[in-house]
Amino acid sequence: MKSAIENRFAQQVEFLRELVRQPSDNPPGDTERHALRTAELLEELGFIVEKHPVPEPFVRQYGMQSVTNLIVREKFGDGQGPVIALNAHGDVVPPGEGWSYEPYGAEIDDDALYGRGSAVSKSDFATYAFALLALREHADQLEGTVELHLTYDEEAGGFVGPKWLLEQELTKPDYTISAGFSYAVTTAHNGCLHMEIIFRGKQAHAAMPETGADALQAATPVLTALYGERERLKKITSPQKGIGSPQITIGMISGGINTNVVPDRVSLRLDRRLIPEENSELVEEQLIELIEAAVPAGCGVEVECRRIMIAEPLRELPGAKKLVEALKWPAKEVLGIELAATGAPLYTDARHYAEAGIPTVLYGAGPRSIVEANAHSADEHLQLSDLKAATIIVADALKTLLR
Repeated sequence: MKSAIENRFAQQVEFLRELVRQPSDNPPGDTERHALRTAELLEELGFIVEKHPVPEPFVRQYGMQSVTNLIVREKFGDGQGPVIALNAHGDVVPPGEGWSYEPYGAEIDDDALYGRGSAVSKSDFATYAFALLALREHADQLEGTVELHLTYDEEAGGFVGPKWLLEQELTKPDYTISAGFSYAVTTAHNGCLHMEIIFRGKQAHAAMPETGADALQAATPVLTALYGERERLKKITSPQKGIGSPQITIGMISGGINTNVVPDRVSLRLDRRLIPEENSELVEEQLIELIEAAVPAGCGVEVECRRIMIAEPLRELPGAKKLVEALKWPAKEVLGIELAATGAPLYTDARHYAEAGIPTVLYGAGPRSIVEANAHSADEHLQLSDLKAATIIVADALKTLLR
């Protein structure tokens, strides 16, 4: 397995570089071109690629422009063994400012590949595809199916990516490995509630503010209450390693008409991170109660709390330990480490598989932390040694699971 991957490694690196060179920013979420180029590259490797375009109304509903998801199915033996899905996403956050390298240049410097998506998670398009190529050389020893699920809306929540594939019954895997990093296997992660709070008052001339209803004045004690809630949440810690505490962030504030007008409308957008032990519906209900209680009585301002998105936490299901064990022994051999099972404070597409009852873990190419990779930051990069190691480990784990 190792020699098969090493023999193709130069080809694998060029495959990844081509994926990084093709922009797939989300927003705006016009990702079809990247999917079609990825399909061409996979077909050049000898794979049969299914293209599954998502109807435009669904795509627009989640703030995107175009999504075509890809599935590759590789059956071994008579296909009676388990079906194992390998999922990674090809959409990326926009590059932003502060880069030392061209964001879509796919430059290699000191054995690291730089570019947006090099770590999250175009790298695992390469990890999984080339692990599957290596697996073909042991086909006579294997029984089951491996599917590549290459999807394009993780940055918008995964609702027209993995969730859509599952709901349309285009796939029904027994296990899933989703994009992750090389030095730990993630078995649980946080969820997220996105909410918009809209304050509707009445505009008035700034010379006579008492004739209006000041939406910003009503929003001010709500902001104070939300930041008080942030401090309260710091005292709560998940017992699961790597998860940490619930978090709350007000990420956007907008409103007002002009400097000399009492603002008649103000909106806040907040991000509430959920630990796996929390109930998302209850958290939302309690948050709305907190907000409504903080609005000054008789201020003449109406308040609306609107859910934008709920992403459930990833919770470990029975069967996930089988995936962890299959990854552990090759990680010991290749990286010389005891691969730890841990949690993560972010949220990912993996939760959609777990919600469908499919045991799921996160594992792939990358360093020990998101910060180390500059993921979602300037100069995002991937150590090529981690790409090779993860490919060998995933291939060996699949070989174990399909025996």
